[in-house]
Amino acid sequence: MPEKPAITSSELGTLWLTYQQKTMILRMLEYFIEKADDDKAKDIMTKLYKEIDPYVGKMVEIFKNEGAVIPVGFAEQDVNKEVPKLYDNGFDIMFIRLIKEISMGLHSLNLTMSYREDIVIMYKELTAITQNYYNLCTQYLLEKGMLARPPYVSMPNSVEFVKDINYLGGFAVNPLTEKRTLNTVEVAHIHHAIESNITGMQMITGFAQCANEREVKKFFNEGAELAKSIIKELSETLLQSNIQIPEASGGHATRSTVAPFSDKIMMYCTSLFCSFSMGSNSLGTAFSLRNDLPAKMTVFMKDIFEYAHKGAKIMIKNGWMEEPPQMEERTQIIKK
Repeated sequence: MPEKPAITSSELGTLWLTYQQKTMILRMLEYFIEKADDDKAKDIMTKLYKEIDPYVGKMVEIFKNEGAVIPVGFAEQDVNKEVPKLYDNGFDIMFIRLIKEISMGLHSLNLTMSYREDIVIMYKELTAITQNYYNLCTQYLLEKGMLARPPYVSMPNSVEFVKDINYLGGFAVNPLTEKRTLNTVEVAHIHHAIESNITGMQMITGFAQCANEREVKKFFNEGAELAKSIIKELSETLLQSNIQIPEASGGHATRSTVAPFSDKIMMYCTSLFCSFSMGSNSLGTAFSLRNDLPAKMTVFMKDIFEYAHKGAKIMIKNGWMEEPPQMEERTQIIKK
């Protein structure tokens, strides 16, 4: 057996995806570090950059050793650090926190699809880095009063079991039945969805202000409206149970209309957020026992999927969508 077996198709695929994501994060960090006006935020982002950057080099080395072409990803032409600030008041750390949340899920999933020890170790190390910086960003935002905690609740003093199918509530059991108050698991997922969509809405509003292509600008405007509608509907669900709505006090776009990022990288970032949102809504659906909630989440997922599909068409049209490595076209090979 060779010291290192060749990488498998799944390992090649996950490395390719990770390379795309990490090169995107590095480019955006370069801009946010340059424009940071808070020393602690700048320190967090600078240290994160230094920890992530070597892993891009490790992936390049693996691609070279395996005889695979190095992906394009995102390079210096996708960022302009000299333009005015596009976001203010803590958005940089809010954005990095959400990116780290996405990365935690991706690295854990990639770990389950990896078999070669060096690649397994790389994803374990990336997971540890991601968890650390997610916590640093969370604590920073809490200290600055820019992150709303989920609502508090009276602690249970006895164990209860569901006694009636009316617990499922909503229209699927009996349309005349009054909906029960949300349980803490459902509140957790709703709060998380609102929090994520607030950051996503602020991000995409800034993108809409500075996008160069008219079609891309229109696409981002539609995305901001979609995020707004999801926030509104989920907020109303909380209010119906007399539960406080989370509100972010920072992270707004400035008046700048000069793009710090290429349309290509902004489109990819939006696509990544859409994929994350669909995954989060799937989890929310799985853990919600009140029938009206999965119905809402399913509509959200349909709308997000259609929006992401529209974005994919724009990326393909402009030559911005890099194609993942393909399996062999056996039928075509045989015909030749």
